[in-house]
Amino acid sequence: MRTVSAILSRKGPQVLAIGPDATVLDAIRKMAEYNVGALVVTAQERLVGIISERDYARKVILRGRSSAHTTVREIMTQEVVTAEPEWDMKRCMRVMTDRRFRHLPVQSQGRLLGLVSMGDVVKAIIDEQTFIIQQLEQYMQVQVH
Repeated sequence: MRTVSAILSRKGPQVLAIGPDATVLDAIRKMAEYNVGALVVTAQERLVGIISERDYARKVILRGRSSAHTTVREIMTQEVVTAEPEWDMKRCMRVMTDRRFRHLPVQSQGRLLGLVSMGDVVKAIIDEQTFIIQQLEQYMQVQVH
């Protein structure tokens, strides 16, 4: 089974982050610019939270707050669940499903390495299953001939 580390290798080293004192409007603009649904929140190169489109919808829009006057710190999720590079996709899927979120920061020894999304995990699982099916089909063809 493919690991988180393999997914991060494919995605590249870029980690999209924003500071806790930035406005929510800045965070939403950055998410839109990079076509992502979440940003990690860092302070002095340390992970301090995560902000997602869901946070924006529930904690700003539904409460009638101004995204231009609300800081990321005010709405970010502070108790962030993280993955480790050696985790496999099933473990990531289980954690994301059980905890009901779609983005999982990856850390190793306190260092932020990246962010995997539910989409990344699903794609990796589908790719692996497709490979296995192809291998089985080839094996069956050899056995028939």
